[in-house]
Amino acid sequence: MRKLSVFALATALVLAASFVAVHASAQAVPAVGQAAPGFTLPSQDGSQISLASFRGKWVVLYFYPKDMTSGCTIEAHNFQRDLPKFVAKNAVILGVSVDSTVSHQKFCTKEGLTFRLLADTSHAVVSAYGSLGDFAGVRFASRNTFLIDPKGHIAKVWLKVNPATTSTEVLAAIPAESVKPKK
Repeated sequence: MRKLSVFALATALVLAASFVAVHASAQAVPAVGQAAPGFTLPSQDGSQISLASFRGKWVVLYFYPKDMTSGCTIEAHNFQRDLPKFVAKNAVILGVSVDSTVSHQKFCTKEGLTFRLLADTSHAVVSAYGSLGDFAGVRFASRNTFLIDPKGHIAKVWLKVNPATTSTEVLAAIPAESVKPKK
């Protein structure tokens, strides 16, 4: 009887994982070269942040599932660690999840994060970037990252990223010639 229960549980998990994969693949992920979907979302300090305001800069737009979880904390710490290198390459980092601004504020305070985390509680931006995940009715942002060039186009896409290596991979993808010479 116990083996049957374990088998039933394993089958249910496989089916659930298949549903998540099917749901995620049904969404259109913006392609390299395409104009990045525009948005305006509130950040952890309550200010409204628009993608359009970063024209002329590289934008690292990373989606993550949940504030204060282990993988999300690792990913955020690595982006924070590398923040000066991103700034030197004329890039900004924007993290997006479906958590609230209050949750983002607590996460930033607890973890010492100084870049912007954006609250997409309506799931509009997460959906526009093909990054809305769903597991048993719980919706979250799938761990995907988009590099947007200074003209507002998708330069590179990483799906189902490894939170331990994302920052390094994205930093390496920003061309060295993107840095404007100092006068």
